[in-house]
Amino acid sequence: MANHKSSIKRIRSNDAKRVENRYYAKTTRTAVKGLRTATTKEAAEALLPKVSSMLDKLAKKSVIHKNKAANIKSKLAKKVATLK
Repeated sequence: MANHKSSIKRIRSNDAKRVENRYYAKTTRTAVKGLRTATTKEAAEALLPKVSSMLDKLAKKSVIHKNKAANIKSKLAKKVATLK
């Protein structure tokens, strides 16, 4: 158990941030799956900017690594380009 008041506060704030980060990461993963399963090019092109923005925000907040975000965005863009 933490002995300092600041340590206790830090533990509390870390827990709150962890829960928030998990929520945003899960929401983004769901959006990525939705984009991967999109069948029409129009729907996929509409989703791509939103999903890219979500990935960028996760990378900016260091929830995921910036290169991982770039790799996912690249693969999604290639996927959208191959749809008809």
